Amino acid sequence: MALLLRDLTVDILTEEEMLPLEAARQLGVEAEMLRGFRIVRRSIDARKKSRIRKVYAVEFTFHDEVALLQKHGSGRLEMLPDAPELILPRVSSGHHALVVGMGPAGLFAAKRLAESGVRVTLVERGRPLGQRVRDVENFWAFGQFNAVSNVQFGEGGAGTFSDGKLTTRLNHPQRPVVLQTLVACGAPADILIEARPHVGTDQLRKVVVNFRQHLIKLGVDVRFETCLTDIEIYKGRIVGGVFNNRDSVSCDSLILAPGHSARDTYLMLDRHNVQLDAKGFAVGVRVEHPAELINRIQYGEFARQLPAADYSLRHNDGETGRGIYSFCMCPGGEVINAASEADGVVVNGMSRMARTGKYSNSALVVSVGPEDWDHTTLGGMYFQQQWERRAFAAAGAGFMAPAQNMMAFVGQGKGVVTSSCRPGVVETELREVLPDFVYHGLVDALPHFDRKMKGFVTSEAVLVGVETRTSAPLRITRNELGESVSHPGLFPAGEGAGYAGGIVSAALDGLRAADQVIQSAIVRSHF
Repeated sequence: MALLLRDLTVDILTEEEMLPLEAARQLGVEAEMLRGFRIVRRSIDARKKSRIRKVYAVEFTFHDEVALLQKHGSGRLEMLPDAPELILPRVSSGHHALVVGMGPAGLFAAKRLAESGVRVTLVERGRPLGQRVRDVENFWAFGQFNAVSNVQFGEGGAGTFSDGKLTTRLNHPQRPVVLQTLVACGAPADILIEARPHVGTDQLRKVVVNFRQHLIKLGVDVRFETCLTDIEIYKGRIVGGVFNNRDSVSCDSLILAPGHSARDTYLMLDRHNVQLDAKGFAVGVRVEHPAELINRIQYGEFARQLPAADYSLRHNDGETGRGIYSFCMCPGGEVINAASEADGVVVNGMSRMARTGKYSNSALVVSVGPEDWDHTTLGGMYFQQQWERRAFAAAGAGFMAPAQNMMAFVGQGKGVVTSSCRPGVVETELREVLPDFVYHGLVDALPHFDRKMKGFVTSEAVLVGVETRTSAPLRITRNELGESVSHPGLFPAGEGAGYAGGIVSAALDGLRAADQVIQSAIVRSHF
């Protein structure tokens, strides 16, 4: 068995090849006695700007683990159990699963199903990644919108144009499976040890293409520009899907992983009385600072020696009870126009792996819920749409994004309005394109954020609107077996179904859905 040493803390300038010596010194043994030494976790502790440290967790074997454990107690040093072998059940009944959506949930679900012997058809409403990237770049350069192929729709899902964060709050036993799969498909091996791993949009695009090729080798039938427009129901059970209003595909199970922007899918499900429940999300803007400024605020004198800095800010409004917080922070990245409808503007953030861009950005958002619309199931979707359309109109109805200098936003002066957002921005009073309570919530929260990060409120910062797609505005309700509570055979999964909030959590939910389909297939094969 191996030993795990946590909180191995060293000076920021310490090279990693020196870690075995430092670990041995702290344990009171010779470095050569630590066999198979490897890093399993790496992070930066920047809480004290004058003394920023690197923090590691390392694994190794020792000739007498018990004696070493007894010497150092049960605090930082612990015995690691052998990792359990993942044994996938096999399905031999000819079960056919239809998987809708090629974001993380759909991709990982298709992989798990195919590996278990299930016949899989994987469909995506958008285009293959190469074509999709060209369509998006054309939109950003010239404002030529493509409803089929954009930041929200296409191979890889919305996360393909993002920072590629691989963090999750879920302490899930299959999280290593997700990361190892991404590495096998071309992601940097460092994501296995970073405390806050990311791959960046550039690396993620390569991973997605390799993932698709692997699925094809497994026998998955992959179809692009194939939009689910209806479902087929027999005796209350889902038995197939209709695509592009003409092509019918029968199935034994349908995993629906549509992404949070598939509004036509939500409307179709509602028409069939599929149980949907309204849920909260958040609305606000993107804030963009010079990356050097954020690095200096976070790292002080070490700003030039460390990777681009991130941050996380939160303020709870004592009067309204709303949470106001930063979301999806993109160090050294750019603000992107993420429109998926011809008459709306919505923004997001994106970084490349190196995070070397001139600016750093983050969403600044205010929580919203059914009480802010009419409490109807689809009300949150229409709420998003309302403010996206207002932003579109305010910036000239040409896919420019409305923007305002931060000091002007808080009523304390003026400043230059420049942004990385393409095809461009138009200076606008952002309070005109935000719900009143969102505007006032942000104005009230900014001084609190500035106290936590001195210099955050500055004329060097620009706000770009609107950010509305923080998560799905509803949930496709499922039971303990993972099926729709109203329509057996339908397995909702991922962010668009209302059960995930990022690449890794969506992938994990896709694996969960696949496992439940497999168990369902095994049970049904006995009857």
